[in-house]
Amino acid sequence: MNVCMKKAVRSSLCLLGAAAVCVFGIRTALMRSQENAPDAVPAEAGADPPVIVLDAGHGGIDGGCTSAAGVPEKGINLNIVLELRDLLEMSGYEVVLTRDTDRSIHDKGIEGIANQKSSDMDNRLEILNAPENAVCISVHQNQFTDPKYSGAQMFYSDTDSRSESLAQMMQTQFREQLQPDNMREIKHCGKELFLCYYCKHPMVMAECGFLSNPGEAALLSTEDYQRQVAFTIYAALQQWLAAGGSV
Repeated sequence: MNVCMKKAVRSSLCLLGAAAVCVFGIRTALMRSQENAPDAVPAEAGADPPVIVLDAGHGGIDGGCTSAAGVPEKGINLNIVLELRDLLEMSGYEVVLTRDTDRSIHDKGIEGIANQKSSDMDNRLEILNAPENAVCISVHQNQFTDPKYSGAQMFYSDTDSRSESLAQMMQTQFREQLQPDNMREIKHCGKELFLCYYCKHPMVMAECGFLSNPGEAALLSTEDYQRQVAFTIYAALQQWLAAGGSV
């Protein structure tokens, strides 16, 4: 075997090893999460588990807020949702997404950005409300004029009384798993957060961080941190469901 061929074999073996480590790491994380929390079962014996509906905020021409480096919110939201979907499906949940690509889901033939956005939001709400038994999470990123602010914050409405406990569980998990200095509190929303307010199921809008904060924006732009955010939401949802959906 010549030198070039030996180097190619070594490179292939290294790639295979790295892939194996990655898969093992994901499986180990899942097993540890399930060991440290009760099984995610409904409160009533024999009840069917809920459908998990995930909404990646914005998409298509609507990029959402943008970091100082020019990274739009829409892609970060989608990456987190896709990671979260995979974790939930590996745990046996039925998962529905409002979008799985970079697109708006407005009706065909709608013209004008405002009209397209209105149609997009109506269609997202229809997807959220379609299942009879569901839990809904909308993933977003935050922005403010002062770049010093950072940290995730969960929003909920009182349309379904269970939303508040889910929001609190998610807020607690972000603080314990990712952001130990995050002292933010969950926040009640009104009609200004259309999906959150009008969803008929337990629903949380998760603002995962501030793109206006350079340090947090840099983290949120990395695949590794996006996976950590997805796992944090996953762990909170598992814990909430294991407690019967009301804590």
